[in-house]
Amino acid sequence: METADLGSYQQAARLMLLHGVVTESYPRAKALALVLQWADELAKDFRDLFGYSLQTSARHARLLRRLDAFDASQAFLTVKSKRPFDRRRLAYLCLILACLHRSRVEINLADLVKLLTPSANTIEHLGFDATAPGHKDAVVDVMDWLVDRGALRTSDGSMEDWARDHDRGDALFDIDHDTCAALFRPNKPLQHLVSAAGLLDTPTAGTGRDPRRRFAAQRARRLLIEYPVVYFSETDAETSIALRQPTLAEDIARLTGLPVERRAEGIMLVDTTGHFTDKRFPGRGGAVNRTAGLILAKIADLREDPDRASSLHYLLPTDPGEEHADLLSRIDMALPQAGTLEALAHDPHADDGEHAAEADPDAREHEGQTGLPFVEDGTLEQMITELYEEFGPSSFTNKWQADPGGLLAEAVALLADLRLVHIVPGGILVRPAAGRYRNITAVLPRPAHDGQFALDFPTEETSR
Repeated sequence: METADLGSYQQAARLMLLHGVVTESYPRAKALALVLQWADELAKDFRDLFGYSLQTSARHARLLRRLDAFDASQAFLTVKSKRPFDRRRLAYLCLILACLHRSRVEINLADLVKLLTPSANTIEHLGFDATAPGHKDAVVDVMDWLVDRGALRTSDGSMEDWARDHDRGDALFDIDHDTCAALFRPNKPLQHLVSAAGLLDTPTAGTGRDPRRRFAAQRARRLLIEYPVVYFSETDAETSIALRQPTLAEDIARLTGLPVERRAEGIMLVDTTGHFTDKRFPGRGGAVNRTAGLILAKIADLREDPDRASSLHYLLPTDPGEEHADLLSRIDMALPQAGTLEALAHDPHADDGEHAAEADPDAREHEGQTGLPFVEDGTLEQMITELYEEFGPSSFTNKWQADPGGLLAEAVALLADLRLVHIVPGGILVRPAAGRYRNITAVLPRPAHDGQFALDFPTEETSR
């Protein structure tokens, strides 16, 4: 590839990794043309580096990822409020896509709801009732999401009219079946699963040492590209070795155009563009984003205060493997008992013993975890109270002026998503990468006399 073309190729790669689906209108005009220009090169590199599949047509490009673990990092967000889909919205999305699959080239919202209702009502605790609080809002959010991605196009009427009065208001949609099919495409048929673990990418039984090393290298690249930061202590020995290889950083830097930063505790991809992340931090993300940064500064002050630092306790975080096993068991509790094709069902747990026997003897033991500073809930509440006193409640927008506890909870959740803290009963554990933001208040302007604009960050920011 010519050096002059590298920037265009890297921009296309970042588009696919960030959005997963690119259509003629999503995430913006001309994005699809850019991806299709590099489709062959991207398909090969995604397959070789990550084991991902890139599927393209004249109307869309879809990146099919392979998952190593479940987490909440790829939540579906509502188009307008940017809130994560709840279980009702996720269920409606699946049912509506199924309804669209059985429809012709266009459908109106009233008819679509007639198809949705009996399907939803057969599912316990779901259902659809136009008079029930939240049901119509959930349908509108799902339809907005599909329109935003180009799977539907509104040709007449409006969803707002239907939401206000479903007897008089309606909306007519053109259906892009090609894009609808691309949006829901699991790696395995769901009726062949007896556990959600079957959706994860695991080496097949009997795999030799070299294939297992290649698989570990692939898993290491996926961790680096999918998560804000990767800690060596949270990976297995083979993956930890792969993360330390210089070729890994070279491969990812060539694909994305972003530098890789490696420290003693872990490794991260630094987003110098500000456009390769769904959660900018720090940044102009509103009161939650800014409060999260200020909480980190407060924690840094606490750790550096010689009088108070000695009172901090250091605790070992929960083993990531145990946490994931617990999450899997809770997901599996929701699996339907009926409809599974037992003859084709695959139990991924049956291979566990075989994989353990094939461990690479050259790999070091799993790196021991070190204790992390534990900040109690009471201390966090004291910090948010101090911030309200320092900046004034009006600086935290109308929504949070009288709800510092709610703002604190949202800020801590953001920090946990960014892997800067780990939520535990009674407080949080502060992860090593949080130290990057210990001087974050240095970029803050001094509070204005009226308290307004006190939390504005300058535009020169580093995200992720």
